[in-house]
Amino acid sequence: SGFGTGGTVHIVINNQIGFTTSNPLDARSTLYCTDVAKMIQAPIFHVNADDPEAVIFVTRLALDYRMTFNRDVVIDLVCYRRQGHNEADEPSVTQPQMYQCINQLPTTRAIYAARLIKASVINERTADQMMQNYRSILADGSVVSRPVVEGLTNQYAVNWAPYHDAQWNEVVDTTIDQKTITRLSAQLLDLPADLTLHDRVKKILERRQKMTLGEIPIDWGYAETMAYANLLTTGYPVRLTGQDSGRGTFFHRHAVLHDQTQDRNYTPLQHLSAHQANFLVVDSLLSEEAVLGFEYGYATADPSALVLWEAQFGDFANGAQVVIDQFIASGESKWGRLCSLVMLLPHGFEGQGPEHSSARLERYLQLCAEHNIQVCVPTTPAQMFHLLLRQMLRSFRKPLVVMTCKSMLRNKAATSSLNDLTSGSFEPVISDKSLPDNDAVHRIVVCSGKVYYDLIETRRELQRDDTAIIRLEQIYPFPRALLARAIESFPNATELVWCQEEPHNQGAWDQIKHRFRTLLGDHMKMRYAGRASSAAPAVGNLRVHRQQQQDLINDAIE
Repeated sequence: SGFGTGGTVHIVINNQIGFTTSNPLDARSTLYCTDVAKMIQAPIFHVNADDPEAVIFVTRLALDYRMTFNRDVVIDLVCYRRQGHNEADEPSVTQPQMYQCINQLPTTRAIYAARLIKASVINERTADQMMQNYRSILADGSVVSRPVVEGLTNQYAVNWAPYHDAQWNEVVDTTIDQKTITRLSAQLLDLPADLTLHDRVKKILERRQKMTLGEIPIDWGYAETMAYANLLTTGYPVRLTGQDSGRGTFFHRHAVLHDQTQDRNYTPLQHLSAHQANFLVVDSLLSEEAVLGFEYGYATADPSALVLWEAQFGDFANGAQVVIDQFIASGESKWGRLCSLVMLLPHGFEGQGPEHSSARLERYLQLCAEHNIQVCVPTTPAQMFHLLLRQMLRSFRKPLVVMTCKSMLRNKAATSSLNDLTSGSFEPVISDKSLPDNDAVHRIVVCSGKVYYDLIETRRELQRDDTAIIRLEQIYPFPRALLARAIESFPNATELVWCQEEPHNQGAWDQIKHRFRTLLGDHMKMRYAGRASSAAPAVGNLRVHRQQQQDLINDAIE
């Protein structure tokens, strides 16, 4: 239900051989290229591409069908490829008989011109003149196609001009006042009287009430929900899809509440006010590529909507690598298309093995250039709150890749206060303000993600007040000035350590070490603390994992 388009017109450019397939039967699992559409009982119109008027008729018929019945329809444009896979390719090597026939065929233009001449619609001179005019326009680099319908108004058209040339560090107010928090919390907790909740979910909602009152620190689920509620009530639609997104893979979100006695559910974020924007959360099918591709398209069509795709584990995003590489990271560079899609990728090494530990941070950083995407690793609920609001309140519309947390969701140290929501903003760099004397610091450890909490715990145990720990919460665009300011606040530091949980050949190290070296120059030595290089992201043995984790923490601190 979350992925309907009211029907799609699918056009198959059927050159009958694909690329260089010698045997057409090897190109698919069915006898014919459109057979796959039969499983959804979609109409399939086969048309000769050498007959332009028939193509126009079939196209109009297909569009009328789609608009009338809101169902998919397929056009099989039966044609051929006159050249090879490219103009320098020689197709007759693999398709000799086909290309003996093709080489003797006149072009589509010649066939149609002869038909019009025979019907006395035009003469040969007119046909030649039309061709020469067309070639001249091509040679001039001008637009060759006229508008299909002059003055056509597209009700779905969006003016993207306000979002061009925006800067990532544009300052916006992402705070929320206490009065609004109280109001939104009351609306979120105003549930139907006959709704029977699971005991664990009921306790979570009771804790959220205490968070609103300031009795206990706020957690990740509260901060994220409050961010969505704030956006919805100020006119920004929110769309969240992914596997287990309604509940949250790690039982933290509970955007959808399931009745334990009746077959129904209730979504509080859809009942904030009569004038709120639309909220949709969908537990998607197990196809990362299909869902992420749909969300990319949605986000490129509506800059006013916060569109989020969440992987069940960040590791699983590799099933959508084509969408990430070809569209999300490079769509603006190739086609000038802006997109504010948010990717939520649970990431962190907790001994769960190589398939459930790494969102492959290094792959996203490798794709970073020309401020094409944002890569952030928030370590507090408040940071997540401000990050989500910043994504919509700025005019900067670029994809946001967030390494979200797993074990941090229940780490008592990884919490925030209400004051962190009513003041402040997202901080790309969080300096260390807990030390008694900055002048006594000789080592600076810079890290991202949950390893920070392991580092501060070990530093406390070892009483190493000579070591500062700085969190890099935004890795790209690289916040050089902010990081330089944080480092300069420890004037006597002589060593900088980059600490990460990921193996040496993964994570952020290889992608950002040159930025640090440029920043530090010859004034400070720099080294790496983390796991050794590995073909797999993580080990599968919990005991080995814990030993590796302790070793890299000790290496950074001691």
